[in-house]
Amino acid sequence: MKRVVAAISMTVPGAAAACALPPSVILTLPVGHYIVGAATVVAVTGLTGAMARRLPAARVIEFGGGGPKIAGVTTYLAFAAFLALVGVGWLGPRDPMHNLMTLVFWTGVWIAVPLASMLVGNLWHLINPWTAPVRIARVLLGRSGAAGLARYGMWPAVIGLAGFLWFQIVSLSPDDPAVLATAALTYWTVIFGLAVAEGEDWLDRGEFLTVLFAMLARVSPLWCDGRWHLGWPGSQILTMPALSRAGVAFVTLALAGLTFDGLSETFWWLAVIGENPLEFTGRSAVQGVNTAGLLAVWGLTAAGLLAMIRAGGLASGPVMLSFLAIAAGYHAAHYLVMLLTAGQYTLAALNDPLFRGDMLLGIEPFYVSFGFLADRTVVQVIYGAQFAAILGAHLLAVVLALKLAGPARPWAHLPLTGAMVGYTVLGLWLLSTARGI
Repeated sequence: MKRVVAAISMTVPGAAAACALPPSVILTLPVGHYIVGAATVVAVTGLTGAMARRLPAARVIEFGGGGPKIAGVTTYLAFAAFLALVGVGWLGPRDPMHNLMTLVFWTGVWIAVPLASMLVGNLWHLINPWTAPVRIARVLLGRSGAAGLARYGMWPAVIGLAGFLWFQIVSLSPDDPAVLATAALTYWTVIFGLAVAEGEDWLDRGEFLTVLFAMLARVSPLWCDGRWHLGWPGSQILTMPALSRAGVAFVTLALAGLTFDGLSETFWWLAVIGENPLEFTGRSAVQGVNTAGLLAVWGLTAAGLLAMIRAGGLASGPVMLSFLAIAAGYHAAHYLVMLLTAGQYTLAALNDPLFRGDMLLGIEPFYVSFGFLADRTVVQVIYGAQFAAILGAHLLAVVLALKLAGPARPWAHLPLTGAMVGYTVLGLWLLSTARGI
């Protein structure tokens, strides 16, 4: 959604990119102290946990019933809404800040839904646009068998996520409403055909949004699986089966995508690829090198994390699950500013989609404002929230890794703790460094 951010940046001097605060303010804060402090806390937590004889139990409380099964109804409505958004993308205004296709997908689906799922459990299974259409199609076709896609495990989701990240970070116009609508409908059609052939349960391991959002929701302290559960954040991760090779590839790709999305806008990366950060020549000029950069960051992420895990003699399948906490925390921190900025446009468009002064949500017409990003106090609060998300996620990941690894020889967790510290430093640096796009 880089062009959406560019449109925002032109309205306010010093406005931020998707995951960063205004450089004129953030670079005056003592971010180095934050980074050193966070790295120290993560290191001490890892060392203390490794030496502890027993870690606190992750207790879970069950209460109440799960309520009526409404997923079939809600996903049908979601499918109808999806078709309407595709139509708006093709026929509506080309300005991405005034087109619901762009606003709802990038701000609602890609940011708000996973963030809400981290708090109250997986919401995507209620609103994904495939479940009901696939179920109806299989009934009408009289199909009850499978096509054998199960043997590929999670690899289709890995391919889907890789394609999506390339579209989001590297492609020329991911926020153009018509382009986004066409890409979304094409992807929906492919997944629909595969799910009709294999069965709707295939979505849980073959469709990247379903897989990713379910993984991110595992950090939620509240969830429902027939009964409501309340527990420590990440309690659900401890009950997950060990990741397969495809699962490890998926998690490392999700981490790499977030990392490169922030890295590709920094002065450091632009210097590496020979771009003047103050005279950026455009996405088309860096498409090839950014494609290579995305793949390189994925490879380095996977190789580095697996090397640290294996250096301690630990099993990668179970321990890699702990990095879901880091993916969730960085997703929240990375897109917080985008939620606060583009989210205003989304709310305004939902309230008055035809720009006639309507109040469909009962909200008085309002002016979208980004002046808060020039207020030092507000910026400190926002950066504090991002800092808390990054640090809290890494501390949770350390505890989860210690629990998932099980009994191990002394200091087996030392390399993994080093990886956690390094990722903490990288994540906070990406949020606070100078940016050129």
